[in-house]
Amino acid sequence: MTRLAARLALEESYRSESGRVRATLVRVLGSFEVAEEALHEAFAAAAEQWPRDGVPANPVAWLVSAGRFKTIDRWRREARLESVLSELAEQRGLVPEPDLPEPIADDELRLIFTCCHPALAPDARIAMTLRELGGLTTEEIARAYLVPAPTIAQRIVRAKARIREDSIPYEVPSPAALPARLESVLQVIYLIFNEGYAATAGPTLTRGDLCAEAIRLARLVVELVHEPEAEGLLALLLLHEARRVTRVDAAGDLVLLEDQDRARWDRAAIAEARGGIERALTAKRVGPFLLQAAIAELHTQAPSVADTDWTQIVALYDVLLRIDRSPIVALNRAVALGMRDGPEAGLEAVDSVLGGGALERYSFAHAARADMQRRLGRLEEARVSYRSALELTRQPAERRFLETRLAQVGHSG
Repeated sequence: MTRLAARLALEESYRSESGRVRATLVRVLGSFEVAEEALHEAFAAAAEQWPRDGVPANPVAWLVSAGRFKTIDRWRREARLESVLSELAEQRGLVPEPDLPEPIADDELRLIFTCCHPALAPDARIAMTLRELGGLTTEEIARAYLVPAPTIAQRIVRAKARIREDSIPYEVPSPAALPARLESVLQVIYLIFNEGYAATAGPTLTRGDLCAEAIRLARLVVELVHEPEAEGLLALLLLHEARRVTRVDAAGDLVLLEDQDRARWDRAAIAEARGGIERALTAKRVGPFLLQAAIAELHTQAPSVADTDWTQIVALYDVLLRIDRSPIVALNRAVALGMRDGPEAGLEAVDSVLGGGALERYSFAHAARADMQRRLGRLEEARVSYRSALELTRQPAERRFLETRLAQVGHSG
């Protein structure tokens, strides 16, 4: 194997497997901080050895072992190995080799449930899991939450300290304890997928690795709990994933829903999602993710945007708003209302959402307002709104789209 091939394999392993390696190292070593250091040492060792010796058959197991043994070597050098191993043995029992099967053989799922322990503050649970498992930066999480990055950093630090001080176990909870953590777990998986489906930064609009990881974790949760909201989340992710490849063209530019090639949508994923929605509805307990999945399914059933059942979509958003008063949900309803009743009604609804102040720094809200203004022929107002949206996004594909729209309304003016 050439050095270039080994380097590319290493980069791919870091992108797609670092979360899995980190999660296993947390279990093996018993500490977030120690696992993070071991992760970096493992990849440093791989950068040195893989070009010389070749890429191992099981890169994840190799990286876990490398990180584990380098940490043990460091403990030995610091003359702390005996006491540390004794403490770990008392707290966790004997640790199996990381590549051996276990009753629930997924360390990332353990990590999610640990980070979503009810002893932690709700906002800290999600922020820490996105950082530790999803691989998102503090800045990316802050943009997802619409709060300053230092606020997110403080939440993560406090959550880690609480886990350490309270000796919160690294495990999937018992069935009786699952409901207290499920909502946060599902939200974490959704946000990981959302970062893959519409990346906040980076050269590409989508990240297939994050989308695939979120779907894999959602499947594990469905197998574990058999809850309608877990089924709803998995269905929602599958429906979005079914059309992800059509969201950009060959140049990497954004393609709106109305212009996507629906013949390229993944019908197998859509059919699987539909089956999940049907199973979930039999429980007669409807939650936010199941409602969003039902909305997404209506989009996949329609042959075009014009033929979409916007009346039913608005009705579903009305139900969703009664469950989740999120301003994002209100914005999505406003856009759907604009499709059902026309841009004037849509603009009034978007302005009402923006008037609440929570989405003032949210680029999509200003882009939605600009679109309504453009459709109404209010081009000068549309230019102002497009500029506001541009100022609030760093995503290259989104910026190119907004710049194109801005040029169009400017030319028309």
